[in-house]
Amino acid sequence: MEEKQVLLNNIDKIHTTELGIDRIKRNLKWDCEDDVVQYCKNKIIDQNCIIYQQGKNWYCELDNIKITVNAYSYTIITAHIMKQRY
Repeated sequence: MEEKQVLLNNIDKIHTTELGIDRIKRNLKWDCEDDVVQYCKNKIIDQNCIIYQQGKNWYCELDNIKITVNAYSYTIITAHIMKQRY
């Protein structure tokens, strides 16, 4: 099984905390009431999302956004806009 399939098979377990919601909205510069967890899940399941595991975290990159998910608890730790590489 492909490594990223482990995360995709557990997509229903992905969640975050109240502080996580605030941190993600601040990092993505959101000023709306959208469902942050569902937004992140949609990014993760997108076929173009680059998913890899390093240590205790999964990293999911799509549309210049990087989402960090704890590999054991499936908690979204943060999401942020990636810096442009030159």
